[in-house]
Amino acid sequence: MTTTASSASRAAELLARPLALNGLTVPNRIVMAPMTRSFSPGGVPGEDVRAYYARRAAAGVGLIITEGTYVGHASAGQSDRIPRFHGEEQLAGWAEVTEAVHAAGGTIVPQLWHIGMVRQQGQPPFADAPAVGPSGLRIDGTEGTGRAMTREDLDDVIGAFAEAAAAAERTGFDGVELHGAHGYLLDQFLWAGTNRRTDAYGGDHVDRTKFAAEIVAAVREVVAPDFPVIFRYSQWKQEAYDARLAETPEELEAVLAPLAAAGVDVFHASTRRYWEPEFEGSDLNLAGWTKKLTGRPTITVGSVGLDGDFLRAFAGEGAPVQGIDNLLDRLERDEFDLVAVGRALLQDPRWAAKVLAGRFDELRSYDPAALQTLS
Repeated sequence: MTTTASSASRAAELLARPLALNGLTVPNRIVMAPMTRSFSPGGVPGEDVRAYYARRAAAGVGLIITEGTYVGHASAGQSDRIPRFHGEEQLAGWAEVTEAVHAAGGTIVPQLWHIGMVRQQGQPPFADAPAVGPSGLRIDGTEGTGRAMTREDLDDVIGAFAEAAAAAERTGFDGVELHGAHGYLLDQFLWAGTNRRTDAYGGDHVDRTKFAAEIVAAVREVVAPDFPVIFRYSQWKQEAYDARLAETPEELEAVLAPLAAAGVDVFHASTRRYWEPEFEGSDLNLAGWTKKLTGRPTITVGSVGLDGDFLRAFAGEGAPVQGIDNLLDRLERDEFDLVAVGRALLQDPRWAAKVLAGRFDELRSYDPAALQTLS
């Protein structure tokens, strides 16, 4: 890929600016997006995971958001190789990851995760735990093998997120991200396609946000006032890419306002392609609309630095390098505040250093083989 001297200068100028997120100052605008890696046997992040994150911090990533980590609820996950954010050994492993990232000059937050009705019963780490969700429905609208959540279930999951957030602060993390995107548990409550409840947690956009807002409030209550809380959300879902929480800015505001009021400091708006406008009549992407509607800082994400949809990567497709002039234009006009990078950082641990130094000619196309290693 070729680039001009002016583009290189703009990248250094715009991406290198520090930013305050509540009580945390991140050194630049580059974020490592959360990407499930499945390299933590027994849910424990080991030395290879520690080195994987530290390499990227040392190479200039300002904020690392870890891969999704299961909160302490038996139905939260379905793999014994995905890290957990509960248990003495697991949290000790994460404390070492945090220490290594800080020593390399970076900042780091864990992504706290519950997969809800995506879970297949009989899978580890807790094989007997049922899948649970707002109405016992999978993303395709069919009834799964699990069940609708009771009031006790709701309280247990709220408590699990709060306990994980408190553990994150206690073990030295710089904040937390709550995973409310892609058709997992929190998103299953937000979306009308999976939330058919007739109690206070179902109904219109505001009612469907109640469960996620209660989790945010519970997290906010157990951490310090200046400890950043990030909320990731999306319109699209796994296996339902055309799904939408909101068809209009007004509907989106109805979803986001209760979350902001509950204590979200930063919104991470997940899209498949960051350059696509979210609503007709405006060039703003989802992160841009989120910032406009809430006044909160936002993170944009979606095929940054690569020409090709990230979902194809998991089907074995590569992707050539793409210029970032459009991204820089949007960042310059404050459409959003931070830029999350996924596959490009997976492929090349030094992506941030190269971009910040204007060495665009050294960037490499994405090869799906990168998924098989912790390089």
